[in-house]
Amino acid sequence: MSSDCSTENSTREIASFEDAAKFHGHICPGLTIGYIAAKAGIEKLETERDIDEELVTIVENDACGVDAVQVLTGCTIGKGNLIYKDHAKQVFTFICRESKKAVRVALKASFNIDNIDPKVSELRPKVISGTATEEEEKEFSERMNGISVTMRNTPVEEMFEVKFVDAEIPGKARIFNSVQCAKCGEMMAESRARVQNGEYVCIPCYEEYNRGW
Repeated sequence: MSSDCSTENSTREIASFEDAAKFHGHICPGLTIGYIAAKAGIEKLETERDIDEELVTIVENDACGVDAVQVLTGCTIGKGNLIYKDHAKQVFTFICRESKKAVRVALKASFNIDNIDPKVSELRPKVISGTATEEEEKEFSERMNGISVTMRNTPVEEMFEVKFVDAEIPGKARIFNSVQCAKCGEMMAESRARVQNGEYVCIPCYEEYNRGW
């Protein structure tokens, strides 16, 4: 990948849905949402899978689709270019550092997997509660796979709003000095340390002070 994320002079390669499913462990609508969103973002940016932080992805949920996003974009938490925001929204933003272009992909309110197969809404409570029979669990799995196929054959614009946006580009991952927690003795990044009674303590050991509000 060139430094400007462009693939004008090369063939853009996008990981298959099977690759994403293998990484995630199973096929489900959630994984499919992430796959379609990431594919749409990559294509809109005219880029391909990240190699070394050329791309940044901001995900606004911690659901199944994030696994597909990692497979397609190459952005990961460990590499520092997968940023998680706990908004519980099926929204994904894909950013090219060099071009400063950003694409926001948001699931439309009009899209509902239960509209694809209403029977799923009847089976889901049983499967989740563990009261489903073996036959019902099998049927549920088959119907979920069917929903995934339908979603992948649905025009992107019917499922998502895809648009260029202005986005603040996060800095690249940094390496910080390590300090020792005065309570448990374990090491931590200095940037995440807390100070209590004049000593460094880690987040789990830190005793937050509050007055009940």
